[in-house]
Amino acid sequence: MGFGKYEPELIENKWQKEWTEKGAFNVEADESRPKYYVLEMFPYPSGKIHMGHVRNYSIGDVVARYKRMKGFNVLHPMGWDAFGLPAENAAIKHNTHPAEWTYANIDDMRTQLKRLGYSYDWRRELATCHPGYYKWEQQFFLKFLEKGLVYRKKSPVNWCETCHTVLANEQVEEGLCWRCDTEVIQKELSQWFMRITDYAEELLESLGELEGGWPERVITMQRNWIGKSIGAELDFEVENSDETISVFTTRPDTLFGATFMSLAAEHPMVEKLIEGKPEADKVREFVHKVSNMDRIVRGADDLEKEGVFTGAYCINPLNGQKMPIYVANFVLMGYGTGAVMAVPAHDQRDFEFAKKYDLPKQVVIQPEGETLNVAEMEEAYTAPGVLVNSGEFDGMPNEDAKGAIVDFLGKSGKGKKSINYRLRDWNISRQRFWGSPIPVIYCDECGIVPVPEQDLPVVLPEDAVMNEDGRSPLPDMESFHKVTCPKCGKMAQRETDTMDTFVESSWYFMRYTDSRKADAPFDSKSLEYWTPVDQYIGGIEHAILHLLYARFFTKILRDEGYTELSEPFKNLLTQGMVLKDGAKMSKSKGNVVDPNAMINKYGADATRLFILFASPPEKDLEWSDQGLEGAHRFLNRIWRLAEEFEGKLSATGACAKPSMELSSDAKKLRLKEHETVKRASRDMENKFQFNTVIAASMELVNEIYSLKDKLMETEDGRFALSSAYSTVLTVLSPIAPHICEELWAAMGYEGYIAEVEWPEHDEAALVTDEILIIIQVNGKMRGKLSVPAAASKEEIEETALAHENVTKHTDGKTIRKVIVVPGKLINIVAN
Repeated sequence: MGFGKYEPELIENKWQKEWTEKGAFNVEADESRPKYYVLEMFPYPSGKIHMGHVRNYSIGDVVARYKRMKGFNVLHPMGWDAFGLPAENAAIKHNTHPAEWTYANIDDMRTQLKRLGYSYDWRRELATCHPGYYKWEQQFFLKFLEKGLVYRKKSPVNWCETCHTVLANEQVEEGLCWRCDTEVIQKELSQWFMRITDYAEELLESLGELEGGWPERVITMQRNWIGKSIGAELDFEVENSDETISVFTTRPDTLFGATFMSLAAEHPMVEKLIEGKPEADKVREFVHKVSNMDRIVRGADDLEKEGVFTGAYCINPLNGQKMPIYVANFVLMGYGTGAVMAVPAHDQRDFEFAKKYDLPKQVVIQPEGETLNVAEMEEAYTAPGVLVNSGEFDGMPNEDAKGAIVDFLGKSGKGKKSINYRLRDWNISRQRFWGSPIPVIYCDECGIVPVPEQDLPVVLPEDAVMNEDGRSPLPDMESFHKVTCPKCGKMAQRETDTMDTFVESSWYFMRYTDSRKADAPFDSKSLEYWTPVDQYIGGIEHAILHLLYARFFTKILRDEGYTELSEPFKNLLTQGMVLKDGAKMSKSKGNVVDPNAMINKYGADATRLFILFASPPEKDLEWSDQGLEGAHRFLNRIWRLAEEFEGKLSATGACAKPSMELSSDAKKLRLKEHETVKRASRDMENKFQFNTVIAASMELVNEIYSLKDKLMETEDGRFALSSAYSTVLTVLSPIAPHICEELWAAMGYEGYIAEVEWPEHDEAALVTDEILIIIQVNGKMRGKLSVPAAASKEEIEETALAHENVTKHTDGKTIRKVIVVPGKLINIVAN
């Protein structure tokens, strides 16, 4: 071939077409080969890829290509997380149906991703909004409903007025809707929930299996979100009543110091406690105010503590003292029982509340050798100590007292050991159109009736017209919601809520193993072969949303017999963000870089190369136009070498074994080549440090440039150049695949470079004939010396003393001592 100017677009289009036509990355299960499943979190089809996508999918593609070269049977699929509010809102804005909008965006984004040369098996592509996908999700729902793992109840929920839908706790961020930043309010609605709390202990315990494969930060975030607490449940009798209020506490050792009780505004006892009391109106007003506060804000440490007295009292089960009952803004129904025994001397929140409302404090734990005076305390004492003012438990270490007090109360039926979790059941009901319909029917005669399995999927109507205010059109569409009851045949009402879109992303990685299967959600043999996902790649923002839900869904499907898998993702890489001018790219900041524009100007390979070179995968990356230009220049340097070598070098292969004696310069290049492969192999395997792989390749290219003129003159030199250049192309091929395929073919190789084996370094090639010695005079560096590797101390000393710069700095001085550190340095002491 004749070499002209490096034109990325021509080369990239050529190879993308070639890979597609030949099905280069199509893959099937093959029990005779080791498998590797690499997956990036699939995108929402917004219509345009952004630089975050480019980074995420470039990382995944390098892993996929590298693992193929290492001999693995690699599954690398792509699809679309296609349901959700953005499509619905865009459809409203453009006066179209969300399906039309979504599929058009999918077409656009597929084209963009293909331009980047990602090695996907596109035959496995899926879209979660397709009835052939969500049909199985509806089947799962019915199975879970049958087993009691899905249920419906009326409860206070997080409501976004802008999105007109409920949000799960995990979707409320600092009191705001995670999508639109509208302030979230509390609303009482009947909703569908999945019993994720049934799996709280297993979700917590099996985090241990992920240590070493998942970032510790993500494991900690999940552990904290599940929030296991070991403590006790204590019963407080309500004065002049048969009622009792149960309290969960991790500090039963402080029970003698409980001086009042705090209830959540939503606690079911509040109305009973205030009935007929003069405080009733004031309490109801406070309850209304607090109920509309965000739960995250209410649980924050810096929240100003507020409350109101109910007019009622309860009895401390240990000492029989009356305790006033308050409703407090910092107590949540979502944790424990929604009631807190307040111990102001030993809990900071209670201390602040007691101080504000002039409530009594009682010290019951003293630090060793000290006496706390409650009147002088400026904050609660929360450290260990011994019990005081605690009857028969006085003098006991507080840790020992925890069990002793619970055992004592247990004998009278007033307390028991208990475990509590912060995790709440997953609210999956959404009051919007663009989601998977919940497959149940409401009948006045039969109650809640599951849609018969043979009637699945319940399909979203194609003739739905979106409401301008965002409300779902389904409740107004009789053609959708007016149905006959499958049990009694009478008129009934179909559920108009749709499922949370996180349900779709909780199992998509399983569907990829056989995404076209029409009679089951997945093929059991394919699922068993491919899963778990060996390497999952995505943002840290999904730590307690998608990643927790996917783990839960995997375990629930296991227990229902769909899979033997317990954990979906063996290894997790959370890539950093792409920044510009120090901030995350966004339209509002005006700092967005369009990937299409960069590809048009510099090519896909240069864009990939830069985004992988600029930072290690897990760190944030600062965008640099100059950096991208530098990547383009580097690829041009590789191109010019091929131009110079055309017709002059034979195709030796990477890290080829020489059949002839090599000159010192050829050995020098071969040394650099094998150092490069050793370093690149290590860094590919060790957390995918692609930036140092690229840096090593750049150093090898520099070495080729420095030696090529001399080496082109001899047979052994041309051999060394061919091997080293082939190594450059091989090592860089997962990162910049198009140019490497083109130049590989230009060198006369058969087949794709994507299919060759990853080169192995030869330790013998790393043994050098010469070593570099640093020369110091009186501890200061005065030169460098190349000596034979086998040189003796005496030979090194003699050569160093004769060095021009050494004689200059020792002239007229007496050499007192010569210290030789073999293989490193020589220090000459003179005065």
